Amino acid sequence: MPKFRFKAQKSSGEMYEGEGEAADKFALYRELKKEGETVFSATPLSVSHSKLSNSLTHAVDSFGSVNTHEQIMFARNLGSMMKGGLALSRALDVLSRQSKNKKLKAVLESLRGDISRGTSLSEAMKKFPKVFSPVFVFMTKAGEESGNLDESLKVVANQIERVYLLQKKIKGAMMYPGIIVTVMLIIAVLMFIFVVPTLASTFKDLGGELPLSTRFIIGISDVLVNHFFLSVGSFVVVLLLLLSFFRTGKGKRTMDILLLHLPLISGLTREVNAARITRTLASLLSAGVEVVTAITITADVIQNSYYKSALQASLVRVQKGESISSTFNGQEKLYPVFVGEMISVGEETGKLSEMLLQVAVFYEDDVDQKTKDISTIIEPFLMVMVGIAVGFFAVSILSPIYSLVGHIS
Repeated sequence: MPKFRFKAQKSSGEMYEGEGEAADKFALYRELKKEGETVFSATPLSVSHSKLSNSLTHAVDSFGSVNTHEQIMFARNLGSMMKGGLALSRALDVLSRQSKNKKLKAVLESLRGDISRGTSLSEAMKKFPKVFSPVFVFMTKAGEESGNLDESLKVVANQIERVYLLQKKIKGAMMYPGIIVTVMLIIAVLMFIFVVPTLASTFKDLGGELPLSTRFIIGISDVLVNHFFLSVGSFVVVLLLLLSFFRTGKGKRTMDILLLHLPLISGLTREVNAARITRTLASLLSAGVEVVTAITITADVIQNSYYKSALQASLVRVQKGESISSTFNGQEKLYPVFVGEMISVGEETGKLSEMLLQVAVFYEDDVDQKTKDISTIIEPFLMVMVGIAVGFFAVSILSPIYSLVGHIS
């Protein structure tokens, strides 16, 4: 077991320094506490961070992935084991042996190795930013410093789960219209390739002037039939260029501003971001993280660039001594008025984290209901779009038939 040099105070009030062995520094704290002593600091006597260790950590962080559900279960199970009295290194060993995910197993073994050398759990987690978000790391660190690591891990699990469920509901609401639009495009392409050419040859045999809409449809059909691979390739290239653009800074801001101004989507965007920001702040503040640090971490995890900029600006104002509520008030384009009012009440009553959590729950429930209503709202809109497309196609095909038949008779 690793050795630690510690500074502690005896029950008599005498301060002293000593050395001891333990599975980790938290186990050392518990052992000395049983003897009536209070530990103020514990430093490992030897911590080795060789190039081999760093390269192995990089290799572990590069292969595979750990999904959100596995992160939730890791935090929840680790917290439960520690609450049950299991040492941190022992709990990590149990979770490592139970894990079926090779990436997670390797990460847990790395964490256990670092902890056995005296490194704190939060410091060990920083090596794997793709697995442990800044919120995860800082809340773990706050739990270590306060001595309530098991409770902090429980809060982390709830935080990740609520954000995950919120994202899942939004994706689920968007799936229905996405499927309808995809099916419409596939049917349209098949019609252009197999149906329209037959009708076009018929129109050509009959002769006569075709309407503009009919010539437009036949033109699209000719392009798809004669240059199918070129058309598909061009579509794929344009799609990839658009995706590449939206991954750039300018593209992200363009998408962010669209989400904040599109009908139906803008209100949902504001509430989703309000829920995520308030829940993240509530989780961090309840874990004992300082306000400035909490805002900094929240700005890092928020994806919308406008909300990120607003949080960074509010950070400067809070550092100057202004209240948190003042940074939310006057931002009606980004936050509902209710957010700033509730935060103001929380500051006045000294229950800021509780008020932030209530705001998060309120908007999470509201988003849940709105995502259920989206399908009901979008369905008639999609039906109208389908009707317009089918009507345009029918008129473009049938009108020249009636015209040519009349011309022949």
